[in-house]
Amino acid sequence: MPLDSLGDAARRLAGRAIQRAWDEAARVAAIGPETARGRRFGRFGDGSGICFPWTAPYNESWMWIGESTRVGPYVTLSVGMVPGQAMTTDPVVRIGDRCVIGKGSGIVGHLQIEIGDDVWTGHHVYVTDQNHGYEDPLVPIGMQMAPERPVSIGSGSWLGHGAVVLPGARVGRHVVVAAGSVVRGEVPDNCVVAGNPARVIRRYVPGRGWPRIDVAREELVAEA
Repeated sequence: MPLDSLGDAARRLAGRAIQRAWDEAARVAAIGPETARGRRFGRFGDGSGICFPWTAPYNESWMWIGESTRVGPYVTLSVGMVPGQAMTTDPVVRIGDRCVIGKGSGIVGHLQIEIGDDVWTGHHVYVTDQNHGYEDPLVPIGMQMAPERPVSIGSGSWLGHGAVVLPGARVGRHVVVAAGSVVRGEVPDNCVVAGNPARVIRRYVPGRGWPRIDVAREELVAEA
């Protein structure tokens, strides 16, 4: 019977039943180290979990997840192009201890993605070590694969909502990546980066804290 044909009281009861069912599904369908799906991973640390709904992870044996790490709902974790693919490195994706991967994010590895301990992300962050080429104008771009380049994100860093980390990026320790930034190349420790491409806008200086940087001159700027 359609819900709009029910009375208000019946709709409220139906709503509570659906909410309870969803809560229970989220609890029992989460992936943990003791679950059958969790045992597919190369390593899955104690106290870690992947929230339901999860989006069809594959080639889990090439992924390592540390201890007490939380992966949010709708996160994509994948290795390689197709399920069952044999990889050249092990692990391909390593996520450290006490990390938080935000809702709707994607971590897609083909060669090597290293995420340190205590790394947190906002929602919809994307990290990959492979991109598409475009050199041959006679071949669709989607069919041109650029070489894989390892990616690393240092311990204690924070990646804001919608940040993108491109192949070859090496993000240092204790780095803030501003929302919507696109990161490529080397990012030093203890700094804030923003923009597309991301550039250092603040850097920790002992005794001075986190002064702003004049991006055009790459000089420290005294705070007003």
